[in-house]
Amino acid sequence: MKEIIKIVGERLRLYRNRAGLSQEELAEKSGLHNTYIGQLERGEKNATLESIEKVAKALNLPFEELFKGIIPGEIKNEIPQECYDIIMSLSEKEQIFILEIIKRIIEYRNI
Repeated sequence: MKEIIKIVGERLRLYRNRAGLSQEELAEKSGLHNTYIGQLERGEKNATLESIEKVAKALNLPFEELFKGIIPGEIKNEIPQECYDIIMSLSEKEQIFILEIIKRIIEYRNI
């Protein structure tokens, strides 16, 4: 199982990319150093809650969104969580499109 640090880092990267920001732009908006942002995204640094709050605010992201569904030892299969994280990084329109594709794949498979 991935460590919480890595999961949160991956989520930060997803949301930063969704916002169309570079690491440098996110660092400036959050008042943190761009090297630190990179280290957080790669899971190399264990961020303080204060730092995570600054990044979440800079991304206009509810703080709890970064931790949703993360319970150590509970995730047996990481694939659903990864799918969720990817889908949550998309716009609502894109999410609906992906849902329709998944439904069609399942229908096709059941033929």
